[in-house]
Amino acid sequence: MEGAKFAKHWIPYCKKYSIVDRSPEVYFGNDPAWFPETDEIKAIYESMKSKVEMVVRNGGVSLDMVFESDHLDAFHKWKPDFTRQHHPAVIQVMLDSSIDKDVTGSVMPNLVYVSREKINDKPHNFKAGALNVLLRVSGIMTNAQIVLILDCDMFSNDPETPLRALCYFLDPKADPKLGFVQFPQRISGINKNDIYASEFKTETEILSPGMDGLLGVQFMGTGGFFKRHAISDGSSFSVTSGSMRNSLKPIRSNDVLDLAHQAASCNYEDNTKWGSEIGFRYGTLTEDAFTSFRLHCEGWKSILCNPKRAAFLGGSPSNLNDTLTQIKRWHMGFLDIFFNKYCPITYGIQSMNPLHALCYTHYTLRSFWSIPVIVYAFLPQISLINSFPIFPKVSEDGFSLRAFLFLGAYGKDFLDFVVFAEGSKQRWWNYQRMWLMWGISSYPFALLDWSLKCLGLSMFGFNVTSKVIDDEQSRLYEQGVFEFGVESVMFFPITVASIVNFLSFVKGVMEVSMNGRLEEFLLQMFISGFVVVNSWPIYEGMVLRRDRGRMPLTLTLVSTATALVILWASSFAF
Repeated sequence: MEGAKFAKHWIPYCKKYSIVDRSPEVYFGNDPAWFPETDEIKAIYESMKSKVEMVVRNGGVSLDMVFESDHLDAFHKWKPDFTRQHHPAVIQVMLDSSIDKDVTGSVMPNLVYVSREKINDKPHNFKAGALNVLLRVSGIMTNAQIVLILDCDMFSNDPETPLRALCYFLDPKADPKLGFVQFPQRISGINKNDIYASEFKTETEILSPGMDGLLGVQFMGTGGFFKRHAISDGSSFSVTSGSMRNSLKPIRSNDVLDLAHQAASCNYEDNTKWGSEIGFRYGTLTEDAFTSFRLHCEGWKSILCNPKRAAFLGGSPSNLNDTLTQIKRWHMGFLDIFFNKYCPITYGIQSMNPLHALCYTHYTLRSFWSIPVIVYAFLPQISLINSFPIFPKVSEDGFSLRAFLFLGAYGKDFLDFVVFAEGSKQRWWNYQRMWLMWGISSYPFALLDWSLKCLGLSMFGFNVTSKVIDDEQSRLYEQGVFEFGVESVMFFPITVASIVNFLSFVKGVMEVSMNGRLEEFLLQMFISGFVVVNSWPIYEGMVLRRDRGRMPLTLTLVSTATALVILWASSFAF
Protein backbone atom coordinates (compact mmCIF):
# COMPACT_ATOMS: atom_id res chain seq x y z
CA MET A 1 0.00 0.00 0.00
CA GLU A 2 2.68 2.47 1.04
CA GLY A 3 4.86 1.21 -1.81
CA ALA A 4 2.22 2.14 -4.39
CA LYS A 5 1.93 5.61 -2.87
CA PHE A 6 5.71 5.98 -2.88
CA ALA A 7 5.92 4.90 -6.54
CA LYS A 8 3.48 7.60 -7.63
CA HIS A 9 5.86 10.24 -6.32
CA TRP A 10 9.18 8.56 -7.02
CA ILE A 11 8.77 7.51 -10.67
CA PRO A 12 8.21 11.07 -12.01
CA TYR A 13 11.40 12.28 -10.33
CA CYS A 14 13.32 9.33 -11.73
CA LYS A 15 12.20 10.41 -15.20
CA LYS A 16 12.74 14.14 -14.61
CA TYR A 17 16.26 13.85 -13.25
CA SER A 18 17.30 10.73 -15.16
CA ILE A 19 18.01 8.96 -11.90
CA VAL A 20 17.29 5.64 -13.61
CA ASP A 21 20.46 6.18 -15.61
CA ARG A 22 22.60 6.64 -12.51
CA SER A 23 24.39 3.98 -10.55
CA PRO A 24 22.39 2.27 -7.77
CA GLU A 25 24.46 3.97 -5.07
CA VAL A 26 23.00 7.35 -6.08
CA TYR A 27 19.36 6.34 -5.70
CA PHE A 28 19.23 6.92 -1.97
CA GLY A 29 22.52 8.76 -1.53
CA ASN A 30 23.12 11.94 0.41
CA ASP A 31 23.90 14.21 -2.54
CA PRO A 32 21.15 16.88 -2.47
CA ALA A 33 21.91 17.88 -6.05
CA TRP A 34 20.08 14.83 -7.30
CA PHE A 35 17.07 15.28 -5.05
CA PRO A 36 15.64 18.78 -5.46
CA GLU A 37 12.08 19.10 -4.14
CA THR A 38 12.05 15.53 -2.80
CA ASP A 39 11.21 16.15 0.86
CA GLU A 40 7.75 14.69 0.32
CA ILE A 41 9.21 11.57 -1.31
CA LYS A 42 11.65 11.10 1.56
CA ALA A 43 8.86 11.51 4.10
CA ILE A 44 6.74 8.87 2.32
CA TYR A 45 9.71 6.54 2.12
CA GLU A 46 10.56 6.92 5.80
CA SER A 47 6.92 6.33 6.71
CA MET A 48 6.81 3.17 4.58
CA LYS A 49 10.11 1.95 6.05
CA SER A 50 8.97 2.45 9.65
CA LYS A 51 5.67 0.66 9.01
CA VAL A 52 7.42 -2.31 7.42
CA GLU A 53 9.82 -2.54 10.35
CA MET A 54 6.90 -2.36 12.80
CA VAL A 55 5.11 -5.21 11.00
CA VAL A 56 8.27 -7.32 11.13
CA ARG A 57 8.66 -6.67 14.87
CA ASN A 58 5.00 -7.36 15.64
CA GLY A 59 4.68 -10.37 13.35
CA GLY A 60 1.54 -9.01 11.68
CA VAL A 61 -0.28 -5.99 10.26
CA SER A 62 -2.38 -3.90 12.62
CA LEU A 63 -5.68 -3.11 10.92
CA ASP A 64 -5.60 0.29 12.61
CA MET A 65 -2.97 1.19 10.02
CA VAL A 66 -5.24 0.31 7.07
CA PHE A 67 -7.61 3.03 5.90
CA GLU A 68 -8.68 2.07 2.34
CA SER A 69 -11.79 -0.13 2.37
CA ASP A 70 -10.62 -2.48 -0.40
CA HIS A 71 -7.28 -2.99 1.36
CA LEU A 72 -9.11 -3.65 4.61
CA ASP A 73 -11.20 -6.33 2.89
CA ALA A 74 -8.01 -8.04 1.74
CA PHE A 75 -6.48 -8.07 5.21
CA HIS A 76 -9.70 -9.40 6.74
CA LYS A 77 -9.10 -12.63 4.79
CA TRP A 78 -6.07 -13.35 6.95
CA LYS A 79 -7.03 -14.97 10.23
CA PRO A 80 -4.94 -16.20 13.17
CA ASP A 81 -5.13 -19.84 12.06
CA PHE A 82 -3.69 -19.10 8.63
CA THR A 83 -0.03 -20.06 8.08
CA ARG A 84 2.49 -19.94 5.25
CA GLN A 85 1.27 -23.39 4.19
CA HIS A 86 -2.46 -22.85 4.72
CA HIS A 87 -4.25 -19.69 3.62
CA PRO A 88 -6.72 -18.43 1.01
CA ALA A 89 -5.87 -16.67 -2.23
CA VAL A 90 -5.49 -12.91 -1.99
CA ILE A 91 -5.44 -10.78 -5.14
CA GLN A 92 -5.28 -7.04 -4.61
CA VAL A 93 -5.05 -4.38 -7.33
CA MET A 94 -2.65 -1.79 -5.95
CA LEU A 95 -2.42 0.36 -9.09
CA ASP A 96 -4.79 0.41 -12.06
CA SER A 97 -3.42 1.92 -15.27
CA SER A 98 -6.92 3.03 -16.29
CA ILE A 99 -7.35 5.08 -13.12
CA ASP A 100 -4.14 5.74 -11.22
CA LYS A 101 -1.75 8.49 -12.21
CA ASP A 102 1.44 9.77 -10.67
CA VAL A 103 1.85 13.28 -9.24
CA THR A 104 2.57 14.70 -12.71
CA GLY A 105 -0.60 13.20 -14.20
CA SER A 106 1.13 10.42 -16.15
CA VAL A 107 -0.46 6.95 -16.27
CA MET A 108 0.89 4.45 -13.74
CA PRO A 109 1.48 0.81 -14.71
CA ASN A 110 -0.77 -1.91 -13.33
CA LEU A 111 0.46 -3.25 -10.00
CA VAL A 112 -1.29 -6.35 -8.62
CA TYR A 113 -0.46 -8.25 -5.43
CA VAL A 114 -1.05 -12.01 -5.71
CA SER A 115 -0.88 -14.59 -2.94
CA ARG A 116 -2.02 -18.00 -4.12
CA GLU A 117 -4.18 -20.32 -2.07
CA LYS A 118 -2.38 -23.00 -0.07
CA ILE A 119 -3.79 -26.01 1.77
CA ASN A 120 -1.73 -28.13 4.15
CA ASP A 121 -2.32 -31.48 2.41
CA LYS A 122 -2.15 -30.13 -1.14
CA PRO A 123 1.22 -29.95 -2.99
CA HIS A 124 2.00 -26.40 -4.02
CA ASN A 125 5.12 -27.19 -6.14
CA PHE A 126 7.29 -24.45 -4.70
CA LYS A 127 8.51 -21.74 -7.09
CA ALA A 128 7.18 -23.45 -10.23
CA GLY A 129 3.69 -23.57 -8.75
CA ALA A 130 3.86 -19.89 -7.80
CA LEU A 131 5.00 -18.91 -11.29
CA ASN A 132 2.18 -20.87 -12.91
CA VAL A 133 -0.36 -19.09 -10.72
CA LEU A 134 1.13 -15.76 -11.75
CA LEU A 135 0.97 -16.76 -15.41
CA ARG A 136 -2.72 -17.57 -15.11
CA VAL A 137 -3.70 -14.57 -13.02
CA SER A 138 -1.77 -12.13 -15.21
CA GLY A 139 -3.29 -13.75 -18.29
CA ILE A 140 -6.75 -13.02 -16.96
CA MET A 141 -6.06 -9.51 -15.67
CA THR A 142 -3.68 -8.02 -18.24
CA ASN A 143 -2.55 -10.75 -20.69
CA ALA A 144 0.68 -8.98 -21.69
CA GLN A 145 2.44 -11.02 -24.36
CA ILE A 146 5.93 -10.70 -22.87
CA VAL A 147 6.50 -11.99 -19.35
CA LEU A 148 9.56 -11.13 -17.25
CA ILE A 149 10.55 -13.63 -14.55
CA LEU A 150 12.58 -11.97 -11.82
CA ASP A 151 13.51 -13.20 -8.34
CA CYS A 152 12.38 -11.03 -5.45
CA ASP A 153 15.96 -10.27 -4.38
CA MET A 154 16.89 -8.79 -7.77
CA PHE A 155 16.52 -5.26 -9.09
CA SER A 156 16.85 -3.52 -12.42
CA ASN A 157 20.28 -2.08 -13.14
CA ASP A 158 19.66 -0.83 -16.69
CA PRO A 159 16.46 0.96 -17.88
CA GLU A 160 17.24 -0.14 -21.44
CA THR A 161 16.84 -3.84 -20.62
CA PRO A 162 13.20 -4.22 -21.84
CA LEU A 163 14.15 -2.54 -25.12
CA ARG A 164 17.07 -4.93 -25.56
CA ALA A 165 14.73 -7.90 -25.10
CA LEU A 166 12.10 -6.47 -27.45
CA CYS A 167 14.74 -5.98 -30.15
CA TYR A 168 14.98 -9.76 -30.38
CA PHE A 169 11.25 -10.49 -30.20
CA LEU A 170 10.22 -7.76 -32.68
CA ASP A 171 13.01 -8.28 -35.19
CA PRO A 172 11.25 -9.23 -38.48
CA LYS A 173 14.09 -11.67 -39.13
CA ALA A 174 13.77 -13.29 -35.72
CA ASP A 175 13.00 -16.99 -35.54
CA PRO A 176 9.26 -17.39 -34.79
CA LYS A 177 10.22 -20.17 -32.38
CA LEU A 178 12.21 -17.80 -30.16
CA GLY A 179 10.69 -18.56 -26.76
CA PHE A 180 12.70 -16.47 -24.33
CA VAL A 181 15.60 -14.06 -23.97
CA GLN A 182 17.89 -14.74 -21.03
CA PHE A 183 20.04 -12.12 -19.29
CA PRO A 184 22.90 -13.55 -17.19
CA GLN A 185 22.40 -13.58 -13.46
CA ARG A 186 24.71 -10.99 -11.93
CA ILE A 187 25.28 -10.40 -8.24
CA SER A 188 25.72 -7.11 -6.39
CA GLY A 189 27.64 -6.61 -3.17
CA ILE A 190 30.22 -9.35 -3.81
CA ASN A 191 33.35 -8.81 -1.78
CA LYS A 192 36.59 -7.94 -3.54
CA ASN A 193 37.83 -11.47 -4.18
CA ASP A 194 34.45 -13.29 -4.27
CA ILE A 195 35.45 -15.82 -1.62
CA TYR A 196 32.34 -18.00 -2.16
CA ALA A 197 32.52 -17.96 -6.00
CA SER A 198 29.08 -16.32 -6.20
CA GLU A 199 29.69 -14.96 -9.71
CA PHE A 200 29.71 -18.42 -11.32
CA LYS A 201 31.98 -17.01 -14.01
CA THR A 202 32.47 -20.32 -15.80
CA GLU A 203 28.72 -20.92 -16.05
CA THR A 204 27.71 -17.41 -17.14
CA GLU A 205 30.69 -16.47 -19.32
CA ILE A 206 31.79 -19.81 -20.80
CA LEU A 207 29.07 -22.47 -20.66
CA SER A 208 26.09 -20.21 -21.35
CA PRO A 209 27.53 -18.65 -24.54
CA GLY A 210 28.39 -22.17 -25.67
CA MET A 211 24.77 -23.29 -25.29
CA ASP A 212 23.68 -20.06 -26.96
CA GLY A 213 25.52 -21.23 -30.07
CA LEU A 214 23.25 -24.28 -30.23
CA LEU A 215 19.48 -24.07 -29.60
CA GLY A 216 19.98 -21.54 -26.85
CA VAL A 217 20.95 -20.97 -23.25
CA GLN A 218 19.00 -22.57 -20.42
CA PHE A 219 16.71 -20.48 -18.24
CA MET A 220 18.53 -19.37 -15.07
CA GLY A 221 15.47 -18.88 -12.89
CA THR A 222 15.55 -15.10 -13.13
CA GLY A 223 16.23 -12.42 -15.72
CA GLY A 224 14.26 -14.17 -18.49
CA PHE A 225 11.80 -12.49 -20.87
CA PHE A 226 9.31 -15.10 -22.16
CA LYS A 227 6.72 -15.08 -24.90
CA ARG A 228 3.52 -15.86 -23.04
CA HIS A 229 2.27 -18.36 -25.60
CA ALA A 230 5.60 -20.23 -25.46
CA ILE A 231 5.23 -20.95 -21.76
CA SER A 232 1.43 -21.07 -21.41
CA ASP A 233 -1.26 -21.57 -24.01
CA GLY A 234 -4.25 -19.27 -23.44
CA SER A 235 -6.66 -21.99 -24.52
CA SER A 236 -5.54 -24.05 -21.53
CA PHE A 237 -7.46 -21.81 -19.15
CA SER A 238 -10.70 -23.32 -17.97
CA VAL A 239 -12.20 -19.84 -18.16
CA THR A 240 -13.57 -18.60 -21.47
CA SER A 241 -11.32 -16.81 -23.92
CA GLY A 242 -13.50 -13.75 -23.55
CA SER A 243 -12.30 -13.38 -19.98
CA MET A 244 -8.74 -12.78 -21.15
CA ARG A 245 -7.66 -9.19 -21.59
CA ASN A 246 -8.99 -8.94 -25.11
CA SER A 247 -12.11 -7.72 -23.31
CA LEU A 248 -12.62 -4.23 -21.96
CA LYS A 249 -13.59 -5.16 -18.43
CA PRO A 250 -11.61 -3.25 -15.77
CA ILE A 251 -9.16 -5.34 -13.79
CA ARG A 252 -10.94 -4.29 -10.59
CA SER A 253 -14.29 -5.64 -11.81
CA ASN A 254 -15.83 -8.51 -9.85
CA ASP A 255 -15.90 -10.78 -12.91
CA VAL A 256 -12.18 -10.40 -13.55
CA LEU A 257 -11.25 -10.76 -9.88
CA ASP A 258 -13.47 -13.83 -9.46
CA LEU A 259 -11.78 -15.53 -12.41
CA ALA A 260 -8.35 -14.54 -11.09
CA HIS A 261 -9.16 -16.09 -7.71
CA GLN A 262 -10.23 -19.28 -9.45
CA ALA A 263 -6.91 -19.39 -11.29
CA ALA A 264 -5.04 -18.93 -7.98
CA SER A 265 -6.88 -21.71 -6.16
CA CYS A 266 -5.26 -25.00 -5.12
CA ASN A 267 -7.71 -27.12 -7.13
CA TYR A 268 -7.40 -25.23 -10.40
CA GLU A 269 -4.67 -27.47 -11.83
CA ASP A 270 -6.45 -30.74 -11.04
CA ASN A 271 -6.83 -32.87 -14.18
CA THR A 272 -5.04 -30.28 -16.31
CA LYS A 273 -1.67 -30.24 -18.07
CA TRP A 274 -0.28 -27.45 -15.92
CA GLY A 275 3.17 -28.41 -14.66
CA SER A 276 3.50 -31.33 -17.06
CA GLU A 277 3.03 -29.84 -20.53
CA ILE A 278 2.02 -26.25 -19.81
CA GLY A 279 3.73 -23.58 -17.76
CA PHE A 280 6.74 -24.19 -15.56
CA ARG A 281 7.33 -27.91 -15.16
CA TYR A 282 7.05 -29.73 -11.84
CA GLY A 283 9.02 -32.61 -10.40
CA THR A 284 12.31 -30.90 -9.56
CA LEU A 285 13.70 -28.11 -7.38
CA THR A 286 15.43 -26.68 -10.45
CA GLU A 287 12.26 -25.93 -12.39
CA ASP A 288 14.11 -23.26 -14.38
CA ALA A 289 16.52 -25.67 -16.09
CA PHE A 290 13.84 -28.36 -16.47
CA THR A 291 11.37 -25.95 -18.06
CA SER A 292 13.85 -24.57 -20.56
CA PHE A 293 15.01 -28.11 -21.39
CA ARG A 294 11.42 -29.15 -22.13
CA LEU A 295 10.84 -26.00 -24.20
CA HIS A 296 13.97 -26.70 -26.22
CA CYS A 297 12.78 -30.28 -26.74
CA GLU A 298 9.49 -28.87 -28.09
CA GLY A 299 11.38 -26.79 -30.66
CA TRP A 300 11.50 -23.45 -28.86
CA LYS A 301 14.77 -21.54 -28.90
CA SER A 302 16.37 -19.01 -26.61
CA ILE A 303 18.94 -16.25 -26.87
CA LEU A 304 21.55 -15.04 -24.39
CA CYS A 305 21.71 -11.25 -24.15
CA ASN A 306 24.88 -10.34 -22.27
CA PRO A 307 25.39 -6.56 -22.30
CA LYS A 308 28.44 -5.09 -20.60
CA ARG A 309 26.22 -3.32 -18.08
CA ALA A 310 24.32 -5.88 -16.01
CA ALA A 311 20.59 -5.89 -16.77
CA PHE A 312 19.67 -7.03 -13.26
CA LEU A 313 21.55 -7.38 -10.01
CA GLY A 314 20.68 -9.62 -7.10
CA GLY A 315 21.87 -10.98 -3.78
CA SER A 316 23.88 -14.05 -2.90
CA PRO A 317 24.64 -15.96 0.31
CA SER A 318 27.29 -14.28 2.44
CA ASN A 319 28.16 -17.29 4.60
CA LEU A 320 29.62 -20.66 3.70
CA ASN A 321 26.79 -22.82 5.03
CA ASP A 322 24.13 -21.12 2.90
CA THR A 323 26.41 -21.28 -0.14
CA LEU A 324 27.01 -25.02 0.21
CA THR A 325 23.34 -25.68 0.96
CA GLN A 326 22.23 -23.73 -2.10
CA ILE A 327 24.55 -25.75 -4.36
CA LYS A 328 23.29 -28.99 -2.80
CA ARG A 329 19.66 -28.02 -3.44
CA TRP A 330 20.37 -27.14 -7.08
CA HIS A 331 22.10 -30.44 -7.75
CA MET A 332 19.36 -32.45 -6.11
CA GLY A 333 17.06 -30.79 -8.63
CA PHE A 334 19.42 -31.64 -11.47
CA LEU A 335 19.33 -35.32 -10.44
CA ASP A 336 15.53 -35.19 -10.61
CA ILE A 337 15.84 -33.93 -14.19
CA PHE A 338 18.25 -36.66 -15.27
CA PHE A 339 16.46 -39.60 -13.66
CA ASN A 340 13.01 -39.22 -15.18
CA LYS A 341 11.37 -40.07 -18.48
CA TYR A 342 12.59 -36.78 -19.94
CA CYS A 343 16.24 -37.66 -19.33
CA PRO A 344 18.51 -35.32 -21.35
CA ILE A 345 20.74 -38.12 -22.60
CA THR A 346 17.84 -40.23 -23.94
CA TYR A 347 14.74 -38.12 -24.52
CA GLY A 348 16.88 -35.03 -25.11
CA ILE A 349 19.06 -36.52 -27.82
CA GLN A 350 15.93 -37.71 -29.65
CA SER A 351 14.22 -34.32 -29.40
CA MET A 352 16.96 -31.74 -29.93
CA ASN A 353 20.48 -31.17 -31.18
CA PRO A 354 22.53 -33.97 -29.55
CA LEU A 355 25.24 -31.52 -28.52
CA HIS A 356 22.62 -29.36 -26.81
CA ALA A 357 21.29 -32.41 -24.98
CA LEU A 358 24.80 -33.23 -23.80
CA CYS A 359 25.09 -29.70 -22.37
CA TYR A 360 22.02 -30.36 -20.22
CA THR A 361 23.45 -33.76 -19.30
CA HIS A 362 26.64 -32.05 -18.15
CA TYR A 363 24.65 -29.89 -15.72
CA THR A 364 22.38 -32.65 -14.43
CA LEU A 365 25.19 -35.11 -13.63
CA ARG A 366 27.56 -32.68 -11.94
CA SER A 367 26.97 -34.15 -8.50
CA PHE A 368 28.80 -37.31 -9.63
CA TRP A 369 31.97 -35.22 -9.76
CA SER A 370 32.02 -35.87 -6.02
CA ILE A 371 33.40 -39.37 -6.65
CA PRO A 372 36.77 -38.36 -8.20
CA VAL A 373 37.03 -35.32 -5.90
CA ILE A 374 36.64 -37.46 -2.76
CA VAL A 375 39.22 -39.93 -4.12
CA TYR A 376 41.53 -36.98 -4.88
CA ALA A 377 41.04 -35.64 -1.34
CA PHE A 378 41.69 -38.87 0.57
CA LEU A 379 43.37 -41.74 -1.31
CA PRO A 380 46.84 -40.23 -2.04
CA GLN A 381 46.94 -38.78 1.46
CA ILE A 382 46.01 -41.96 3.32
CA SER A 383 48.55 -43.88 1.22
CA LEU A 384 51.24 -41.33 2.08
CA ILE A 385 50.50 -41.56 5.81
CA ASN A 386 50.96 -45.32 5.52
CA SER A 387 54.19 -44.85 3.53
CA PHE A 388 52.69 -46.49 0.46
CA PRO A 389 53.57 -44.86 -2.91
CA ILE A 390 50.79 -44.95 -5.52
CA PHE A 391 52.35 -42.76 -8.26
CA PRO A 392 55.47 -43.31 -10.41
CA LYS A 393 58.80 -41.96 -9.22
CA VAL A 394 60.03 -38.63 -10.58
CA SER A 395 62.54 -40.45 -12.79
CA GLU A 396 59.92 -42.77 -14.32
CA ASP A 397 58.00 -42.07 -17.53
CA GLY A 398 54.55 -42.00 -15.93
CA PHE A 399 55.47 -39.02 -13.73
CA SER A 400 55.62 -36.56 -16.65
CA LEU A 401 52.23 -37.67 -17.96
CA ARG A 402 50.50 -37.17 -14.59
CA ALA A 403 52.17 -33.82 -14.04
CA PHE A 404 51.11 -32.71 -17.52
CA LEU A 405 47.48 -33.75 -16.97
CA PHE A 406 47.28 -31.98 -13.61
CA LEU A 407 48.87 -28.75 -14.81
CA GLY A 408 47.01 -28.89 -18.13
CA ALA A 409 43.60 -29.21 -16.46
CA TYR A 410 44.24 -26.37 -14.04
CA GLY A 411 45.88 -24.30 -16.77
CA LYS A 412 42.84 -24.59 -19.02
CA ASP A 413 40.53 -23.70 -16.14
CA PHE A 414 42.73 -20.69 -15.38
CA LEU A 415 42.64 -19.51 -19.01
CA ASP A 416 38.86 -19.92 -19.19
CA PHE A 417 38.32 -17.92 -16.01
CA VAL A 418 40.94 -15.19 -16.33
CA VAL A 419 41.31 -14.72 -20.10
CA PHE A 420 37.93 -15.58 -21.60
CA ALA A 421 35.67 -14.78 -18.63
CA GLU A 422 37.84 -11.79 -17.64
CA GLY A 423 38.00 -12.70 -13.97
CA SER A 424 40.85 -11.85 -11.63
CA LYS A 425 43.55 -14.33 -10.58
CA GLN A 426 42.49 -14.17 -6.94
CA ARG A 427 38.85 -14.84 -7.85
CA TRP A 428 39.96 -17.84 -9.90
CA TRP A 429 41.84 -19.20 -6.90
CA ASN A 430 38.73 -18.83 -4.74
CA TYR A 431 36.58 -20.40 -7.47
CA GLN A 432 38.72 -23.53 -7.68
CA ARG A 433 38.81 -23.71 -3.86
CA MET A 434 35.01 -23.58 -3.74
CA TRP A 435 34.86 -26.18 -6.51
CA LEU A 436 36.76 -28.55 -4.23
CA MET A 437 34.43 -27.75 -1.34
CA TRP A 438 31.35 -28.34 -3.50
CA GLY A 439 32.83 -31.64 -4.66
CA ILE A 440 33.41 -32.93 -1.15
CA SER A 441 30.33 -31.47 0.53
CA SER A 442 27.47 -30.16 -1.62
CA TYR A 443 27.67 -32.78 -4.38
CA PRO A 444 27.85 -35.93 -2.20
CA PHE A 445 25.13 -34.62 0.11
CA ALA A 446 22.98 -33.96 -2.96
CA LEU A 447 23.48 -37.57 -4.05
CA LEU A 448 22.78 -38.85 -0.56
CA ASP A 449 19.63 -36.80 0.04
CA TRP A 450 18.29 -37.57 -3.43
CA SER A 451 18.89 -41.30 -2.94
CA LEU A 452 17.17 -41.29 0.46
CA LYS A 453 14.24 -39.38 -1.02
CA CYS A 454 13.87 -41.97 -3.78
CA LEU A 455 13.87 -44.74 -1.16
CA GLY A 456 11.21 -42.93 0.83
CA LEU A 457 13.56 -42.55 3.80
CA SER A 458 13.85 -38.81 3.66
CA MET A 459 11.87 -36.01 2.09
CA PHE A 460 13.86 -32.90 1.29
CA GLY A 461 12.03 -29.69 2.08
CA PHE A 462 12.59 -26.54 0.08
CA ASN A 463 14.29 -23.80 2.08
CA VAL A 464 14.89 -20.38 0.60
CA THR A 465 18.55 -19.42 0.93
CA SER A 466 18.88 -16.48 3.27
CA LYS A 467 20.30 -13.30 1.75
CA VAL A 468 19.84 -11.30 4.96
CA ILE A 469 22.99 -10.59 6.95
CA ASP A 470 23.74 -8.91 10.25
CA ASP A 471 26.50 -6.40 10.91
CA GLU A 472 29.07 -8.95 12.13
CA GLN A 473 28.48 -11.29 9.20
CA SER A 474 28.63 -8.36 6.79
CA ARG A 475 31.94 -7.20 8.28
CA LEU A 476 33.51 -10.65 7.94
CA TYR A 477 32.28 -11.00 4.36
CA GLU A 478 33.61 -7.59 3.33
CA GLN A 479 37.00 -8.49 4.82
CA GLY A 480 37.05 -11.71 2.80
CA VAL A 481 36.91 -13.92 5.90
CA PHE A 482 35.05 -17.24 5.75
CA GLU A 483 31.93 -17.43 7.91
CA PHE A 484 31.47 -20.80 9.63
CA GLY A 485 29.66 -19.94 12.85
CA VAL A 486 27.06 -22.75 12.83
CA GLU A 487 27.31 -26.48 13.53
CA SER A 488 26.44 -27.51 10.00
CA VAL A 489 26.83 -31.02 8.66
CA MET A 490 27.94 -29.38 5.41
CA PHE A 491 31.24 -28.44 7.09
CA PHE A 492 31.97 -31.93 8.40
CA PRO A 493 33.53 -33.58 5.29
CA ILE A 494 35.47 -30.40 4.52
CA THR A 495 37.09 -30.25 7.94
CA VAL A 496 37.82 -33.99 7.96
CA ALA A 497 39.53 -33.74 4.56
CA SER A 498 41.56 -30.69 5.62
CA ILE A 499 42.82 -32.48 8.75
CA VAL A 500 43.70 -35.67 6.84
CA ASN A 501 45.62 -33.64 4.23
CA PHE A 502 47.50 -31.69 6.89
CA LEU A 503 48.58 -34.85 8.70
CA SER A 504 49.49 -36.44 5.37
CA PHE A 505 51.70 -33.52 4.38
CA VAL A 506 53.45 -33.54 7.75
CA LYS A 507 54.04 -37.30 7.44
CA GLY A 508 55.43 -36.78 3.93
CA VAL A 509 57.92 -34.16 5.13
CA MET A 510 59.02 -36.51 7.90
CA GLU A 511 59.37 -39.43 5.46
CA VAL A 512 61.51 -37.42 3.07
CA SER A 513 63.69 -35.86 5.76
CA MET A 514 64.26 -39.12 7.58
CA ASN A 515 64.35 -41.68 4.74
CA GLY A 516 65.02 -39.57 1.62
CA ARG A 517 62.07 -40.95 -0.39
CA LEU A 518 61.27 -37.71 -2.23
CA GLU A 519 61.13 -39.34 -5.68
CA GLU A 520 58.50 -41.82 -4.50
CA PHE A 521 56.26 -39.40 -2.64
CA LEU A 522 56.66 -36.10 -4.50
CA LEU A 523 53.27 -36.27 -6.26
CA GLN A 524 51.43 -37.33 -3.13
CA MET A 525 53.11 -34.56 -1.12
CA PHE A 526 52.26 -32.04 -3.82
CA ILE A 527 48.57 -33.01 -3.78
CA SER A 528 48.44 -32.89 0.02
CA GLY A 529 50.24 -29.56 0.07
CA PHE A 530 47.92 -28.14 -2.57
CA VAL A 531 44.87 -29.07 -0.48
CA VAL A 532 46.53 -27.71 2.66
CA VAL A 533 47.05 -24.32 1.00
CA ASN A 534 43.43 -24.30 -0.17
CA SER A 535 42.29 -25.26 3.33
CA TRP A 536 43.94 -22.34 5.12
CA PRO A 537 40.57 -20.61 5.89
CA ILE A 538 39.41 -23.86 7.53
CA TYR A 539 42.52 -24.18 9.72
CA GLU A 540 42.18 -20.53 10.60
CA GLY A 541 38.53 -21.04 11.55
CA MET A 542 39.33 -24.09 13.69
CA VAL A 543 42.40 -22.84 15.55
CA LEU A 544 43.28 -19.16 15.15
CA ARG A 545 40.05 -17.19 15.14
CA ARG A 546 38.03 -16.06 18.15
CA ASP A 547 35.24 -14.13 16.43
CA ARG A 548 31.66 -15.31 16.04
CA GLY A 549 32.35 -16.76 12.59
CA ARG A 550 34.95 -19.31 13.77
CA MET A 551 34.43 -23.04 13.36
CA PRO A 552 32.32 -24.41 16.25
CA LEU A 553 34.49 -26.28 18.76
CA THR A 554 32.22 -29.33 18.73
CA LEU A 555 32.54 -29.69 14.97
CA THR A 556 36.32 -29.28 15.18
CA LEU A 557 36.62 -32.02 17.79
CA VAL A 558 34.27 -34.43 15.99
CA SER A 559 36.07 -33.88 12.68
CA THR A 560 39.48 -34.42 14.26
CA ALA A 561 38.32 -37.62 15.90
CA THR A 562 36.82 -38.86 12.63
CA ALA A 563 40.03 -38.11 10.73
CA LEU A 564 42.08 -40.06 13.29
CA VAL A 565 39.68 -43.01 13.10
CA ILE A 566 39.96 -43.03 9.29
CA LEU A 567 43.76 -43.05 9.49
CA TRP A 568 43.75 -45.76 12.15
CA ALA A 569 41.39 -47.95 10.11
CA SER A 570 43.43 -47.41 6.94
CA SER A 571 46.54 -48.82 8.61
CA PHE A 572 44.96 -52.26 8.43
CA ALA A 573 44.57 -51.99 4.64
CA PHE A 574 48.22 -51.26 3.87
